[in-house]
Amino acid sequence: MDGIDFLQLSLPPIVIAVLAGVACALPGNFLLLRRQSLIGDAVSHVVLPGVVGAYVLTGAMNTMPMLAGAAVAAVIAVILIELIRRLGKIEPGAAMGVVFTTLFAAGVLWLELSHTSNVHLDVEHVLYGNLESLIWLDAESWRSLADPAALAFLPGQLTRLLYVLAIIVVFLVLGWRALVLGTFDPDFAAGIGARPGLFNILLLIVVALAAVAAFEAVGAVIVVAMFICPPAAARLMTNNLRLQVWLSALIAGIAAVSGYVLASWGPLWLGWPHSVSAAGMIAVMGGVQLALAFAFGRHRQRPTP
Repeated sequence: MDGIDFLQLSLPPIVIAVLAGVACALPGNFLLLRRQSLIGDAVSHVVLPGVVGAYVLTGAMNTMPMLAGAAVAAVIAVILIELIRRLGKIEPGAAMGVVFTTLFAAGVLWLELSHTSNVHLDVEHVLYGNLESLIWLDAESWRSLADPAALAFLPGQLTRLLYVLAIIVVFLVLGWRALVLGTFDPDFAAGIGARPGLFNILLLIVVALAAVAAFEAVGAVIVVAMFICPPAAARLMTNNLRLQVWLSALIAGIAAVSGYVLASWGPLWLGWPHSVSAAGMIAVMGGVQLALAFAFGRHRQRPTP
């Protein structure tokens, strides 16, 4: 593969995979410490009612309405999970299970009752995304990276992930103190007016945005893996929360790049005729990193702010 082929066919998917991984890993640190890591899995499966609703309203399978519907469904899901957890005083896993199964079942019923069940939903696309197809054929040379006309034809998923990642970074920077206090001592946070309940809901909404934006490009496999594996690996390597967050972003980026490279060219290096799923390999690399951190990390008991 020459330089132009790499620029057109491989660079955009790699960048999108990195953005998706980092966007999920950053808030994933707080989910991990709050024992809510699987909420990313729940959110990635409750988008069905939103997708069906968008189709019912627009009558077409258009990207932006589908994303908007998925985002609304995800936000509703995380708010319901938090309300059930707080009002019902049950553990987060049970709240996630109730909301996940109820909303997913409601989406299936709505799909049938609205007579849209003939719409084809590709299961492989849902699981693995369409990472390999996110190419940039309008790039004519490396100078295209500085050409606004050529940049306008980058895959839309890249731009959307950039916006979402910016929102996540701003939220973490501005809400850092409240998030940390709410994670380690919510009673003390409430006592000094840090409003841990509000920031917990805002965190879940940010998680929903990250899950929906990443879900469209890379599918549920990477979304779930990146919410859990990079933060867990970083957690085993340091007891400093700030460093943990930075490490998780780095680990997610390395998993994305190495996974894509191994999926695209690894089989060819071994003499196999076909490449393998990039999303699957990225998730595998996340698991490998976690295993290495488990074997060689410093197994801290409790991170410090």
